[in-house]
Amino acid sequence: MRLSGDTQEQLPADVVRPGYDVVATRTGIVHLGIGAFHRAHQAVYTDDAMAMAGGDWRIIGVSLRSDTVRDQLAPQDGLYTVTQRSADAPQTRLIGAIARVIVAPEEPEAVITALADPQTRIVTLTVTEKGYYQTAEGGLDIDHQTIAGELAGGKPVTIYGFLARALQRRRAADAGGVTLLSCDNLSENGQRLRALLLDFLERSDPGLAQWTADHCSFPSSMVDRIVPATTDADLKSLAEGIGMDDRGAVFTEPFTQWVIEDHFAAGRPAWEQVGAQMVADVRPYETAKLRMLNGAHSALAYIGLLNGHDYVHQAVNDPAIRPLIERLLLEEAAPTIDAAEGQDLEAYAADLLARFDNPALNHRLIQIAMDGSQKIPQRWLETLHHHRRDGRACPALEERRQCNAHACPVDCATTEWGEWGLCSASCAGGSHERFRAVDVAAAFEGAPCPVLLMLKACHTQLCPADCEASSWGTWSACDKSCGGGGSRLRTRVVTHAAVRWGKACPVLEERQLC
Repeated sequence: MRLSGDTQEQLPADVVRPGYDVVATRTGIVHLGIGAFHRAHQAVYTDDAMAMAGGDWRIIGVSLRSDTVRDQLAPQDGLYTVTQRSADAPQTRLIGAIARVIVAPEEPEAVITALADPQTRIVTLTVTEKGYYQTAEGGLDIDHQTIAGELAGGKPVTIYGFLARALQRRRAADAGGVTLLSCDNLSENGQRLRALLLDFLERSDPGLAQWTADHCSFPSSMVDRIVPATTDADLKSLAEGIGMDDRGAVFTEPFTQWVIEDHFAAGRPAWEQVGAQMVADVRPYETAKLRMLNGAHSALAYIGLLNGHDYVHQAVNDPAIRPLIERLLLEEAAPTIDAAEGQDLEAYAADLLARFDNPALNHRLIQIAMDGSQKIPQRWLETLHHHRRDGRACPALEERRQCNAHACPVDCATTEWGEWGLCSASCAGGSHERFRAVDVAAAFEGAPCPVLLMLKACHTQLCPADCEASSWGTWSACDKSCGGGGSRLRTRVVTHAAVRWGKACPVLEERQLC
């Protein structure tokens, strides 16, 4: 039996239902980039706010690429469950905030219509760093093929193309402005979205750019909740517990945080009544999250994978790793943050370690490691720069080299600064794991600072194929089959240019499984 509006009454009594009339409540928000995180975070706050204070604030979700979420939720009338996992018994609740999901490539006109509807007063976004199409300097990448195509009058594909057409209609219909609320992990995300969108509009319709600047608002926000990717085992366990199939289910931790600058163009849900923090300046909170939570997450991902772990809770409990993460949080990241009044960074660090330690939340390290080149600048480089500028070392974010000599008999001594010797023979019976020390002097005012950017793992006990890197900045393709049913895990070497100029370059993100 599938979860839906017709079957929801058959859910167990301990599954909490929405505290408002879902069918009678209209939409007021369009969310661009609907995925698991949005459903476990902003949608939950909105569900609670409508239960607490009413209002027509249900959400139309937009997927800019995949039809997966639409296919999960459409047969369920938009309903899905959120399950909190901790050391205690899991707690499951039903969410009714999502009214429907539109797949943009299939129905671009429906997306524009939803955004232009006078009933829509807020547009929220979780499109990840890549969805903003930024240059190394932080401006709009007008040379990107997709952006260039939109500016030339092509069909909308990105957030800018869809917003431009919708705002054009709103202006023509005198429908008023909207609040454009970025919920992505970007520093000063509201100001950044404003600058990028206005740049796009200036190039296509300067009058619309001015109207948007005058009528729309772009508050910054900081979101925080760990939401692992849902697995088939998760769905099976849930179905056994609630007696029906929920293909849109998400699983998360008890902790949740949303800090928002209170600057809205046309009203908002009563989010502050259900735990959101409405502030004048979100920067201290977003900085703490980026450098402490996200920075520690990335460190756990790369070091944990190197040491054979799959999940965050495994890595943080490794006695060789935990002291490094504690140092990163308290001695390296926290001192770089200008905390807001009442913001306790030591308590925040303790909360983070407790959250990482949650054994019920199987947060995969590989999920965190993906798209590293887009994440590392915000998560690590500012912390490194801060300490280097003041002449201090930053060990938790600097060079990590490890050769498991007991498992790998091959000589792997480093040769020169920023170099490492290639594995010149097969690692018979073991694994050879090392980090590359990357010289990013240009990024830090001439001070050399090797950053944890390169991990090479050759599991030759499973994969006998040659896996030597071919040259700086490249790696050889797997030209042999990986016999014995094994897998090869390798990452791409980061070029100096990527770090110096912020160019898009995969950093510990490409996983080639053979």
